[in-house]
Amino acid sequence: MKYNRRHFLKTAGVTAAGLITSQLPLSTAHAVSSKPTEAQSVMGLIAPKMATVRVGFIGVGQRGSGHVKHFCHLEGIEIKAICDTDESVLDKSIEFVQAQGLPRPGRYTDNEHAYKELLSRDDIDIVIISTPWEWHAPMAIDTMESGKHAFVEVPLALTVEECWQIIDTAERTRKNCMMMENVNYGRDELMVLNMVRQGVFGELLHGEAAYIHELRWQMKEIDRKTGSWRTGWHAKRNGNLYPTHGLGPVSQYMNINRGDRFDYLTSMSSPALGRALYAEREFPSEHQRNQLNYINGDMNTSLIKTVNGRSIMVQHDTTTPRPYSRHNLIQGTNGVFAGFPNRIAIEQGGSGNFHKWDMDMENWYAKYDHPLWLQMGKEAERNGGHGGMDFLMLWRMVYCLRNGEPLDQDVYDGAAWSVVNILSEESVNNRSNSVNFPDFTRGAWKTGKPLGIVGL
Repeated sequence: MKYNRRHFLKTAGVTAAGLITSQLPLSTAHAVSSKPTEAQSVMGLIAPKMATVRVGFIGVGQRGSGHVKHFCHLEGIEIKAICDTDESVLDKSIEFVQAQGLPRPGRYTDNEHAYKELLSRDDIDIVIISTPWEWHAPMAIDTMESGKHAFVEVPLALTVEECWQIIDTAERTRKNCMMMENVNYGRDELMVLNMVRQGVFGELLHGEAAYIHELRWQMKEIDRKTGSWRTGWHAKRNGNLYPTHGLGPVSQYMNINRGDRFDYLTSMSSPALGRALYAEREFPSEHQRNQLNYINGDMNTSLIKTVNGRSIMVQHDTTTPRPYSRHNLIQGTNGVFAGFPNRIAIEQGGSGNFHKWDMDMENWYAKYDHPLWLQMGKEAERNGGHGGMDFLMLWRMVYCLRNGEPLDQDVYDGAAWSVVNILSEESVNNRSNSVNFPDFTRGAWKTGKPLGIVGL
């Protein structure tokens, strides 16, 4: 969706008031931790079974349009309405739905708050939100306030205050608010989760997560597409702008919010050089890309300590020329798995030589492929979306809703993984001094049940 930040700040409305709090002292936002008296935890929340899941979409640009296509191939759903301020992408998605022989969805596009008209409908159960980052929290809150479940693209929120307001709303309305971290549904990530649960790596000690993805080319997207709004964040913050893709799977390996939780973080950034050099090389001197002051370090490295003493390294780099990586490393007392490329070293139960990487994954897949992938992997790969993880995530969401099962990710996960964005900035700006994580679960992490290995 297109957006005008100034207009948004002026007109966001009552439910969004106070959500954009980047000018508030972070220490003030950290203090927002008291549970509303009428609320109770939504950890393990089970919504009433839905024979048919009725869906609305807000935002169908580069990301959201893919979600629409995948939903068209899922059983037990009805696509009721689609909203986007860009009429060209909106109409393409509507036409695609109709081309599949499905009824024409409702169309909402008049203004930046047309999504509220979609939310006023009483024939929608869940809403898929795929908009620029600063809209995620207000739209998720408005969705739950309208009596619907919210499914939000990453990150869930951009301030600590937003995280708390989303959690408070979810607990009060008893609605799911899931950040759609698709990487948790990759074949490798699911296999490693299965291996961890079976004790292959022993007791877990350390993890490494990353989003290393050269995206300078997005700077050439000026008026449309992701780069038109994402580029600006490199001139607003200096920290880890996008932590969840690598951190989500490692968090699930370590039972974060389900027996352990993030305790504190320290972060540092390299110089911010690459974006300015790219702009100077690729654009005229007077171009708007050369007028930005790029402050986000080309490489950010954050270290997280958990309450149970484990360590996690999280890195972010979308600027330097290097191969893609999410690291996806998990180290235990009996060995290690690392991704990009995939490799394993195990003391007991492997080749017997933990000084040498085993890079042949076929035997490991044969023994430890996750039941979800065994059942749905071929279908997921056929439908596509980052190797099938997108389709499998959406399929699993619908499956849980239709069968009365708790979702694999909850609002506390989305908040904990996303808040690294804000806390890393605070640490970087304070000579890398450590910053405490809020306990978004308000103590419920101590008794939370680890994510199990589920079949169909």
